[in-house]
This record gives sequence, structure tokens and C-alpha cells, in this order.
Amino acid sequence: MGKPRENLPSCPTGLILASGSPRRAKILADLGVAFTVVKTDAPEVSYPHDPERTVRENALAKGAAAHARRVLSADTIVWYGNRIYGKPRDLDEAKEFLRELSGRTHTVFTGVAFDGDVKVVRSDVTFRPLTDALIDDYVARVKPTDRAGAYDIDESGDLIVESYTGSYENIMGLPVEPVRAWLGC
Repeated sequence: MGKPRENLPSCPTGLILASGSPRRAKILADLGVAFTVVKTDAPEVSYPHDPERTVRENALAKGAAAHARRVLSADTIVWYGNRIYGKPRDLDEAKEFLRELSGRTHTVFTGVAFDGDVKVVRSDVTFRPLTDALIDDYVARVKPTDRAGAYDIDESGDLIVESYTGSYENIMGLPVEPVRAWLGC
């Protein structure tokens, strides 16, 4: 289901990415941003009835934990039915998440922060009806325990995603719109 990358102007400014996510690194590299990865162990909060507060506070905490300037950090969750779907603990929970989201439209929220300024971006994703066999096939192709909601739209997403609205990169975990505005690219 990969989205074709548009030709974007280069962002030559260096920054620190407070995330070990290969998807976020890919998005920044596609933008032409020079960055250094710093993984942080910031504690995360979860407010099931307030997903925007959840991602906002987590993104800010990750950025602050980097103890540096020019830090870009983010937090992404999948939200459906007043429940937050973060990264599943194991493959069984990943399959449970996918079964629960099967045939439904859920919301992806990402809080992205840059030097203390934070933006929250929302996208909606509709899953195809998923059979257990399709879920098993999908889980065998991707590393679902490293993805909010146990999926990645950019990696075999065509198997499970029927449609989406909003930012494709937001669904991957780092919306480019605020990043472009902050970095001027």
C-alpha cells in the first residue's frame, strides 16, 4: 500500500530524533533531513478518554528526556472505542488488536514535538474485514510488536487497510506537515 514519495525540497538542517523508530527515520530521510538518533526512556502516560493529551504529553516527555536542543520527538497511538492501542506486548496481543479493528474505522493520533512546541495530527484508517488466516499472514510479514495498533500502513498495509483519510506519514508515525513548518522545507 506504499504511498509514492513526492519530490520534496531538501531540509539541510541537522536535528536530534528522540526515537528509535525506523519508520520515523525513513520519513525524515525522505525529507532530506540530517539527523542523529537518540533513544530515550521517557515514561509514557495513557488517557483512554483523551488520546490527544496522551500523545501530546508523551511526545513532550520524549523530547525533554533527550536533554538537548533541536530535538524532534513523537508519540503515536491507535484509538478506537475509547481504547488506546499502543504497541502490543506479544504476537497474541497483536493478533487480538487486529481482530478487534477488523472491518472498523479507527483513529491514529500522533503528537510531534520540536523544542517544546507540540502539534497533534489525526488520521482515520479503515481496515478490511480480516480473517484469522489473513491476520496470521500479516503478522508473519511485519514486526507487529513494534507498531502502535500492531500494524504499519507502509509495510504490507495493502493486506489489511481498506482506506484512510489524512496524513499517510502520520499513520506511519511522523506527520511531515509540522516538521516541514518547523524546519522550513
